[in-house]
Amino acid sequence: MNTAGNAGSRAGRVAEDGRNTAGGSAVYTHGHHESVLRSHRWRTAENSAAYLLGELRPGLSVLDVGCGPGTITADLAQRVAPGGRVTAVDASAEVVEQARRHAAERGLTGIAFATADVHALDFPDDSFDVVHAHQVLQHVGDPVRALREMRRVCRPGGVVAARDADYAAMTWYPAAPGLDAWLALYRRVARANGGEPDAGRRLHAWARGAGFTEVAASATSWCFATGEETAWWSSLWADRTTASAYAEAATRGGHATPAELASLSAAWRAWGAHPDAWFSVLNGEILARVH
Repeated sequence: MNTAGNAGSRAGRVAEDGRNTAGGSAVYTHGHHESVLRSHRWRTAENSAAYLLGELRPGLSVLDVGCGPGTITADLAQRVAPGGRVTAVDASAEVVEQARRHAAERGLTGIAFATADVHALDFPDDSFDVVHAHQVLQHVGDPVRALREMRRVCRPGGVVAARDADYAAMTWYPAAPGLDAWLALYRRVARANGGEPDAGRRLHAWARGAGFTEVAASATSWCFATGEETAWWSSLWADRTTASAYAEAATRGGHATPAELASLSAAWRAWGAHPDAWFSVLNGEILARVH
């Protein structure tokens, strides 16, 4: 797919929060290490896109931006069947292939797959009834421009839906200085990559900056509270902290040494083994109507 078309010139160059992002960019801070995809494969439409489900019905066309390994994509396809179609795109060809395999394993048809840049989507205006992005806008260089592109390819009367975590609002128990240090480090690395880790609280403002006049903003959370859940959550973050694109960016950018990352990884494992461990991730959401 050609992602360098002229759509970006229609979308503008400067984010509403003042960051200069000429040309747009998307740097996925986490990368696609197994520890990252482990969490992505857990996501479903029910636990990650419930705010959108009331908008879906058979026969609609959906664009799923940043589809990852395709678990949410597949659920959306089932919601718009029969007669609907889903187009799933991601910047990574490798992960798009994983999404394709997942759809095939579930016996789903009516899903097209491609690589794409959300800043310059290679689709005509008014192509889809629903345009969806989950945990995408926190990683892009210009989220307002990205939302303008999503609005451009959405038909009048349709909705643009986005959901993003808000890292500063994440909370846990018991207190763990190592997790405090992890959170501060992650936010530094994400911003050095050009993203905004506290995206959830900004979605409404970004949508208004992109020209939407009818925006329903909400929030829901993921909560990991059982021993099995906290062990899973802490393990994937412990692995991600030492072996992922995020870990590479942290060391390459001078934000942390390998020894410091190893210490943070150990802190994650120690916290996850605590019998009272509890962790909540706040996610901001928007349903922006296209007029």
